[in-house]
Amino acid sequence: MEQSVHEDPRSANDSRARKPVEAAKEKPMQATPAKPSLGQRWGGVQPTKTHLVWACILTAIITMIIGFNWGGWVTGGNSLKAGVLVGQDAVVQRLAPICFAQFNQIPDKTVKLGELKALSSYQQTQYVQDQGWATMPGEEKPERKVAENCAKLILAANP
Repeated sequence: MEQSVHEDPRSANDSRARKPVEAAKEKPMQATPAKPSLGQRWGGVQPTKTHLVWACILTAIITMIIGFNWGGWVTGGNSLKAGVLVGQDAVVQRLAPICFAQFNQIPDKTVKLGELKALSSYQQTQYVQDQGWATMPGEEKPERKVAENCAKLILAANP
């Protein structure tokens, strides 16, 4: 028994159901549909609750990054540190004139002024501390920042 090209090539004792093989027919060329534009695709998007939740989370994170880095937002801890520093600077600014007044009360202030002018800025701060002008009434030791500002006041008032 000869098999034609279009017949089932299986042997005669194969029990599987036989389906006739049809010759491949050529399909005529069809025009491809136009690709939808971005606006058309965007209009067809159906956001889910998951997409909405993630969008909200990302928006909150981006807002915090921008706010803390460029928006001037600060945490409570940083605000407290800044407040303490401003308070300390204010106290130093109020105590430096008292130090200057203590310098003005010494009898040989012209000699001490000459010695002060001959020193470097770090040595000037140490000199003011050693002389006791930066030691405030009721305190046991001088404050370095007060001594530094006091030296600046003394040199500014006596050029």
